[in-house]
Amino acid sequence: MTTRIIFAGSGGQGIQFSGKQMAKTGMYVGKNVTFLPSYGPEMRGGTSNCTVVISDEEIGSPSTNTPDILVAMNLPSFDKFEPMVAPGGTIFCDSTLIEKKSARDDIKAVYVPATELANENDLSGFANVIILGQILKVTGIFGYDEFKDFLLSGIPATKAVLIEKNEKALKMGYEYEA
Repeated sequence: MTTRIIFAGSGGQGIQFSGKQMAKTGMYVGKNVTFLPSYGPEMRGGTSNCTVVISDEEIGSPSTNTPDILVAMNLPSFDKFEPMVAPGGTIFCDSTLIEKKSARDDIKAVYVPATELANENDLSGFANVIILGQILKVTGIFGYDEFKDFLLSGIPATKAVLIEKNEKALKMGYEYEA
């Protein structure tokens, strides 16, 4: 099975981090993976997206025009990539920042007020991790515990506060009822 994911938003929203975490977990569980970043020269505030392909088979191309999963963290990303989602695919939207709804009836749309949840729970800057938790819940692409273990193992002990916040944000996203 092959899953193609596009993470898209603005620089500073953790788009590249999210893609790397998915690719890293795929690699650790023995899948073939690719990670293809793309971002504007402005970095923070500029455009940012990445494509992650996770497969049981060899991967022919690291890019895709028809993702199975789209994570849209801002309205420009939603507008640009939502039409590209493969029929039967899923789009995850940060509904705090994207008030628009998908008009497509051939995809599943999951709306999570990730930025609002993050801000209300002393997790400012962790909206992306909340969305990752929801992806795990809805798609089952990885088990929650295995993903959490790989996510947290990459954080150095000197940044212990990030361990706690990432764990809290991932759990919040996983438990959120969209």
